[in-house]
Amino acid sequence: MSDPTIHVIDDDDAARDGLVFLLTSSNFVVQDYHSGRAFLDGIQGAARGCVITDLSMPEMSGIDLLYEIRALGIDWPVIVVTGQGDITLAVEALRAGAAEFIEKPYDADVLLNAVTATIKGMDSAVIGTKTAEIEQRLAMLSVKERRIFDGLTNGQSTASIAQDLRLTPRTVEIHRANLMTKMQASRLSDLVRMAIISPVEPPAED
Repeated sequence: MSDPTIHVIDDDDAARDGLVFLLTSSNFVVQDYHSGRAFLDGIQGAARGCVITDLSMPEMSGIDLLYEIRALGIDWPVIVVTGQGDITLAVEALRAGAAEFIEKPYDADVLLNAVTATIKGMDSAVIGTKTAEIEQRLAMLSVKERRIFDGLTNGQSTASIAQDLRLTPRTVEIHRANLMTKMQASRLSDLVRMAIISPVEPPAED
């Protein structure tokens, strides 16, 4: 079986070229497109693989593209690359079936590791986790940590969570680091997948 092709979609020429260079330098087979429509127009003849798409694009956004891909019955994994101001949409994309989302500016190793894990079947540490295990981890969280978990997995920013809980952003970041450790998650997308697998109601009070 031939190696899967990485299909890169971004309307920003410089960003697209940079990502293509990174992937090809790491020995991935890459095909790039300037828009979601260009990708869809050629998808029938395209080699099976993984899709990396920018979230914010004119005419067809990354999440619109994801819905189009799924409507065509194509099950290729999709990684969404998003700016820091688009976390709510990135969470929506993950709930809609995206394999992963990566926040800009991203570290090269983070993106390459995500691509490798996605090709292998996404993050096995999360996919292999059962509902009961996730519930056990959630039970270890303090009430504040659980409320921060819920805010993060619903797309809230640190500033928004801090305002809701009457905490400083720095305090929220400390709680976030603690809950990431307790949930055995390495990135925000891991938490979102856990929330999807086990949508348990949080405790009502401190």
